[in-house]
Amino acid sequence: MSQAISARLTFRISVGLLPCAVCVLLAAARFIATAATETRPNRIQIEYFAPKNSAYDPIYERLKDRHALERLQGIFSPLLLPFDLTLRTEDCGGVANAWYNRPAITVCYEYVNEFLKSLPQETTPEGITPMDAAVGQFFYVFAHEMGHAVFDVFHIPIFGRAEDGADQFATYIMLQFGKDQARRLIGGAAYAYHNYVQRPQVTAPLAAFSDVHDAPAQRFYNLICLAYGANPTVFADVVDKGYLPPERARNCRGEYEQVAFAFQDLIEPHVDQNLRKQVLDHTWLPAQEPWAPPETVQQSPK
Repeated sequence: MSQAISARLTFRISVGLLPCAVCVLLAAARFIATAATETRPNRIQIEYFAPKNSAYDPIYERLKDRHALERLQGIFSPLLLPFDLTLRTEDCGGVANAWYNRPAITVCYEYVNEFLKSLPQETTPEGITPMDAAVGQFFYVFAHEMGHAVFDVFHIPIFGRAEDGADQFATYIMLQFGKDQARRLIGGAAYAYHNYVQRPQVTAPLAAFSDVHDAPAQRFYNLICLAYGANPTVFADVVDKGYLPPERARNCRGEYEQVAFAFQDLIEPHVDQNLRKQVLDHTWLPAQEPWAPPETVQQSPK
């Protein structure tokens, strides 16, 4: 066979095999893409970053000793995520903040420090212990940011502001646990707004109402309204003691049902139901005991 004929045959064979090679590559690419976006539970990771400023060491150590992030990791483990989502605490250079930025939720030690400074010194008349105030607020901020993460990852449509939706997500999650745990979590979270609802009259600059978050007093009323709407018996005292006006209370059942419907329709399909049941049957909150908060920083260090 001449070299020219041999070359032409080689070329034809090579060209003939090219589509097959392309098909194999495309199939491999699709497999890799599918594997990369496979949703499954137990994709919550955690990180305690050691603070750069030693003033926050007591908070860092207390959170680790109490396995604070490990508890949250377990609670959110039923989410069917397409990638690992990390819960982390860190020193934010003096800024008290918390945020979600894919693929992580970050809560600053400065933020934890702020609410630890305002804990009650003893159990309040409403039955909120110092421990519940700390645990409830810690859970609430992480659950709020988890709401942002869920809306983003699962492309959940939101009518209204995302911050209101994240508050509703966090409140709904807290209300799914047994009555005792739900009561402790809601009470602790509501204590975050304690200083804002002590006076019947408040004043604020007009610009305060331009914030993406509702005013603290509004967030307080929204929180306890959803709780009362979910269980008017367990949370009867929010009306009986005058924290929730009767005019608002009569609509709270409908408000809760609206949130529950949205959650069940849009978010539950992204939850492992068997693992969800295990999570809700578990006791996550530490037992009530004499408890002193870790040493706090009175002024955020520069």
